[in-house]
Amino acid sequence: MSASTLSAPAALVGSFTPEVFAAHLALLPPSLPTWWVARKRAAYARFASLPMPTRTDEMWRFSSIGTLTLDGFTLAAAAASIPLAPIGIPEAARLVFANGRLVSRELLSTDLVARGVIVDTLQNALVHHDALVREHLLAQPPKLGSPKFAALYEAFLADGAFIYIPRDVQVELPIGVCSHAIGATSAVFPHTLVVLAENARATVIEYFGSDDDTSAQFAAGVNDLYVGHGAQLTYIGKQDWSHRALSIQSNSTVVRRDARVQSLNLHLGARQARHESLSRLGAPGAFSEMLALTVAEAGQEFDQRTLQIHEAPNTKSDLLYKNALRGTARTIFSGLIVVDPDAQKTDAYQSNRNLMLSDEAEACSLPGLEIQANDVRCTHGATSSRIDPEQEFYLQSRGIAKEQADELLTFGFFEEVLARLIDHDLHEALRLLIQTKFKK
Repeated sequence: MSASTLSAPAALVGSFTPEVFAAHLALLPPSLPTWWVARKRAAYARFASLPMPTRTDEMWRFSSIGTLTLDGFTLAAAAASIPLAPIGIPEAARLVFANGRLVSRELLSTDLVARGVIVDTLQNALVHHDALVREHLLAQPPKLGSPKFAALYEAFLADGAFIYIPRDVQVELPIGVCSHAIGATSAVFPHTLVVLAENARATVIEYFGSDDDTSAQFAAGVNDLYVGHGAQLTYIGKQDWSHRALSIQSNSTVVRRDARVQSLNLHLGARQARHESLSRLGAPGAFSEMLALTVAEAGQEFDQRTLQIHEAPNTKSDLLYKNALRGTARTIFSGLIVVDPDAQKTDAYQSNRNLMLSDEAEACSLPGLEIQANDVRCTHGATSSRIDPEQEFYLQSRGIAKEQADELLTFGFFEEVLARLIDHDLHEALRLLIQTKFKK
């Protein structure tokens, strides 16, 4: 490690010092490929040299910069798993990680294994599927304002999930990935890499959660989703970290010719959560549907940054983010649709809608377009509104208490997103998860 890295100011690295990084490297299996270890060393050097975000950074506009910190966290030791709230539907396989280490798994059926489906740890995939992982792992550079956190993540990523669906294979049941943060001050770095070959189909459900709701924790996670020609992927992410956690999550999706991706992220936990989502539509016929539901309550801040990049003609993207805000909660949405010069016949839509359940809540929305082609259809919009008092009065006049009336009206607000899920069981399971948040 260079002398400049060793002398990096403490303000730039916080608790993630060169000594901590060296200890992290020492715990990695010696079987990991040298290219990956070299990438991690280079990532730490970038992390140690990059500044923290400031109020003048446009990509962090409206964010609470003063509460961002890298101090006071520790690389979590091995721990037993804790049960995360299940969604109540069967799964084809499941990987469970606690503090970045695999603690349990439910194996694929022998039929799916025989057809070439892989659900394994990232460490195993680095050894046994080197070329495939090298091509897709963290292949998209950070474009939404968090290069420092992206470098920190790459440097300290220890393990994660690797899911590969071969050509023409359809996995009917969802594949589950659980990531747990256990212990006060724990820092975790979950990762899920999903690769669908041509005409494959799968559903992946990812769960993020803490062992209790009062621990100050740090979570930096990434999802790499690659969907080959004609393939179909449904991705569901449920984030329910401790209400004192700082979360930085990045989703990167690459969609190829005639492929379809539907992603829905459910945001419930964390004190301050930043979620960056990038969709690249790289070939004709590609379609990306980007959905999110957020239940924000007193003191929570949810910072959502999105980028829809249309690189080829005849591609489509549709983004719908809905937030329900209670107490003194804050949400920030900043989204951009980019249409490259050759991406004629692009059809892109972007909408952020906020339901204000409190006079003290605050919602900031910044939708945007950057169009370099002349034969496109692109629209964007943002709304913030309160519950219709007539609707609330109607329910209360029939003996429904105000809190229950507001809950019913909020579910009506969310239904537009949930109704886009084709799987009825998945739809109902997510409704139950949201109800759990309202009853806390």
